[in-house]
Amino acid sequence: MFNLNTYIRKTANPAPLVVFRVCFGFLMAVSLIIFWQKGWIESLYLEPKFHFTFYAFSWVKPLGVYTYALFAICALSSVFVALGFKYRIAMVTFFLSFAYIQFMDKTVYQSSSYFIMILSFLMIFLPANAAFSIDSLRSKRSYRTVPKWCLDSVKFIFFIVFFYSGLAKLNSDWLFRAMPLELWLTSSKNIPFIGASVLQSSWFHYTVSWSFMIFELALPFLLLYKRTQLIAFILLIGNQLFSQAMFPLGMFPLILVFSAPIFFSSEWHQKALLILRALLSPFQNVFHMSSALKMTKDFHYVTPLPFLVVSLFFVFQLLFPLRYMLYEGELFWTGEGYLFSWRTSLIEKSGTISFKVVNPENKEVCYVDNSEFLTERQEQQMSFQPDFILEYAHYLAEHYKSEGYKYVAIYADSFVTLNGRPSKRFINPEVNLVQEEESFSHKKWILPFHDKISGL
Repeated sequence: MFNLNTYIRKTANPAPLVVFRVCFGFLMAVSLIIFWQKGWIESLYLEPKFHFTFYAFSWVKPLGVYTYALFAICALSSVFVALGFKYRIAMVTFFLSFAYIQFMDKTVYQSSSYFIMILSFLMIFLPANAAFSIDSLRSKRSYRTVPKWCLDSVKFIFFIVFFYSGLAKLNSDWLFRAMPLELWLTSSKNIPFIGASVLQSSWFHYTVSWSFMIFELALPFLLLYKRTQLIAFILLIGNQLFSQAMFPLGMFPLILVFSAPIFFSSEWHQKALLILRALLSPFQNVFHMSSALKMTKDFHYVTPLPFLVVSLFFVFQLLFPLRYMLYEGELFWTGEGYLFSWRTSLIEKSGTISFKVVNPENKEVCYVDNSEFLTERQEQQMSFQPDFILEYAHYLAEHYKSEGYKYVAIYADSFVTLNGRPSKRFINPEVNLVQEEESFSHKKWILPFHDKISGL
């Protein structure tokens, strides 16, 4: 029978957590540098006139040219995390700066970024600098054990991401229509050898869709058992290579591949640390650090607060992705409760939308040129997402007020296609969006789907 007090007192070698810290920190630094180098800070955060915000976070805005400083702080803190230098401060700094970056514009949202954000929050409360860190070298103290729940918490967040993603694929579009994989694979005709043949075949589309579902549901369990860990890791690498080739996912595949070894034995990680220690030994003299560390038996938290915070964190992570059950209508159509729920690669959605602006005083009507206010990426994202449409309508209302209008009514004429279905009217064209307010409630001005997608 499970005993919580006994579990909390269990200890483990810190090596897996330490290796994870090093990999996480350096991968984040590389990701941010690449983001900067490709000019995406300019194109995504500085060039747009308007930025879509998350509800309750509308106060988070790009900082003009200081946005570059924000990225620099985030990248530098990630290097400090990797080195284990002022670890707690560095981890808090990374989390806050990275979270701010993610909340600056909702069009940039990706599940991978959310994964990094919540993982960095979790790591604030874990002693990932217990060994093989500048902190331990400076204090001449390295811990041989840490609470086992610290390692398990990283494994559990990995478990949640994959298992929930697999559960989400238990739907009729994914399993019985091979959608949206069929659309994506058939559009990859230019891939050598298989683009014009295998990728056009229905049997391949269904094989991939069912394989992905089974893989994501099984992977966390396969990684838990030593006998199947190597197979699971090889499958993960193969899965990520295929995904990256078909639909580029940036650094996310690397992050997952370097996260998975947290499930491996402490002996494996100790060997990895020995190799790293040998490679980095010359730098000890640079920082005037001694390798003669006092080995303290156990790392102990002086208060149960970290365990309590992490426990509440996981309660939230387990429940929050299920909030879609509180909304009426088809999830894939309305999008309400879709974000932050590990529903990856499930929909191919696009739309067309025009906005009619009416002056109630003289019945004057004009139509908005969206390209005057939005980038191409922003307009594409806005066209099929109700919360984007509503926020943009309110922005337009404020714009016309600044042009001298006392009040304007704004109506949207919107058509959306979902997973290869014929385009359907999306928003009630008779609703004045200026009178609608954003909230966590269902948006009644979204028109019914008139179709059914069965599943979780």
